[in-house]
Amino acid sequence: MGFGFGLFFIIILIPLTGIMLLVWLITKNNAFGKLVGFIWLGILGLIILVMLSHFFTDKKKLTQDDIYGEYIIDRGKFRGTQADWQYNHFRFEITKKNEFLFYLKDKEKVTKMYRGNVKFLEAYKGPRIVLSVDTPRHHIIEDMPTLYRSVWSFYYVFHSPKFGNVFFTKGKWKPI
Repeated sequence: MGFGFGLFFIIILIPLTGIMLLVWLITKNNAFGKLVGFIWLGILGLIILVMLSHFFTDKKKLTQDDIYGEYIIDRGKFRGTQADWQYNHFRFEITKKNEFLFYLKDKEKVTKMYRGNVKFLEAYKGPRIVLSVDTPRHHIIEDMPTLYRSVWSFYYVFHSPKFGNVFFTKGKWKPI
């Protein structure tokens, strides 16, 4: 929780609970015991609700190990024949040796490969990559692709002068 909740807990809730329990023990009136129970059940319910909301809304925290792997075109962002064509023709890989391998393909067959290095920038909260790829390079490849995170996953966006934004998500290529 936060500082305000801790302050409320120590200054108000614990003394109030203690006073109400003393009054309940002295007067033997069950209303005070029920009131203490309702207050604590409400607070526990609120804590559980806040924890669940964090679980379902906090963005995925990434490490460098999460970044390593194969990436394919995310056909869920824009569906259609263009996305299917890109899926069958582009993919890349980031290896644990910090290599960037961009593959031009014709479905399963690799027709050309661009090779480069990956550098992780430490100044950012999550792992931000910078690519250095030999020239000439393919128009999709850019030095600093944008990383987007959601609650459950993440994806990279490369800006191509020919295609606009190209979305890559981590995964294995499978024929469609």
